[in-house]
Amino acid sequence: MPEPLGTLESLWRYPVKSMLGEETPEADVAGQGIDGDRRWALIDRATGRVASAKNPRLWRSLLTMSAAADGTAARIVLPGGEVVRSTDTGADAVLSRLLGRPVALTDVPPEGATLERAVPDEVLAAGVTAEVAVEEGAVGAAAPGRFVDFAPVHLIGTATLDAIGAASPRGRVEAARYRPNLIVRTAGPGYQENGWVGRDLAVGDEVVLRGMAPTPRCAIPTLEHGDLPRDTAALRVPARDNRVEPLPGFGERPCAGLYAQVVRTGRVRRGDTVRLL
Repeated sequence: MPEPLGTLESLWRYPVKSMLGEETPEADVAGQGIDGDRRWALIDRATGRVASAKNPRLWRSLLTMSAAADGTAARIVLPGGEVVRSTDTGADAVLSRLLGRPVALTDVPPEGATLERAVPDEVLAAGVTAEVAVEEGAVGAAAPGRFVDFAPVHLIGTATLDAIGAASPRGRVEAARYRPNLIVRTAGPGYQENGWVGRDLAVGDEVVLRGMAPTPRCAIPTLEHGDLPRDTAALRVPARDNRVEPLPGFGERPCAGLYAQVVRTGRVRRGDTVRLL
């Protein structure tokens, strides 16, 4: 029998990788994930890698920008309120000037696309401006054609957010720091998502997801996100309380949330019932 987990509290997409995203009341879910999610990214012209705030020394300022899907384009709001669109001929020049590195905005992942992920524990110890060890990883391994880190969909339960917040000096943690697509209103203990790996989850009447792995956390949750301040506890707490191996051979990592693949496509809406099948 299906086991009720909770309800879909909110639904998010992040049209440009590592920029702030947008909440939407409903969305189509295809095999590659949420419509419009991680469709665009910046490519570092100097290295050919995908720009990601996972390497905060170089790219944390991406989180001062927000992006929204606007038809077939991305609409980007810069820190001062200026707006550029992915279709503007001068978009690359504007973004390059703001970031201090030559970049190109694209919706076509380069062949063999990779990004750099700063080792989270070293970022915690040395700070976001320090040169620390980085790991190079593939982009979109389970969702070709998108700039997702790994899986098509990322979800997190409010019980996990509540557990992290309760153990943090600030007494709370914002879901936005973890950049999920689906925030599920859940009760009970935190980190339940660990137990959803290999299980199917029905979201509403149409969509079925399958848990692939607990979501390993990088330095991004600790960074400033728009008006949100820096918060190292957003990583320190799961690093202490939920250090597990997300995939064989990865070693133990601080995890919070769930990576999922799409088993059955359809439309999801805020307020949908989420069930464990």
